[in-house]
Amino acid sequence: QVHLVESGGGSVQAGGSLRLTCAASGYTYSSYMMGWFRQTPGNEREGVAAIYIGGEVTFYADSVKGRFTVSRDSAQNSVYLQMNSLKPEDTAIYYCALSTGGGSKWYSAGRYNYWGQGTQVTVAS
Repeated sequence: QVHLVESGGGSVQAGGSLRLTCAASGYTYSSYMMGWFRQTPGNEREGVAAIYIGGEVTFYADSVKGRFTVSRDSAQNSVYLQMNSLKPEDTAIYYCALSTGGGSKWYSAGRYNYWGQGTQVTVAS
């Protein structure tokens, strides 16, 4: 049973930084996609960033390019999202997700098989 747990959310002032962690367990896949999504009330989940484990390729939404960095620590089975220069519009619940398949774009929520419970990020202006 794959289990994903996010941590590191919180409240910061605009321009500040946060690092989200996604701790993963219960899987044996050697190649897969780990994605970060965010969601605000009344809106669909938006793909923020992803990293393909096995090829170490990273992907970013245009809205976060140059500000967010996705990385992983294979020893810790963790994936991180370093968020710098945060803006009020980054306020959302952030989720990590794991995809074992393909066929859809990295930012397509339907591609992902497993999801964490989410962590709140609030950026004050």
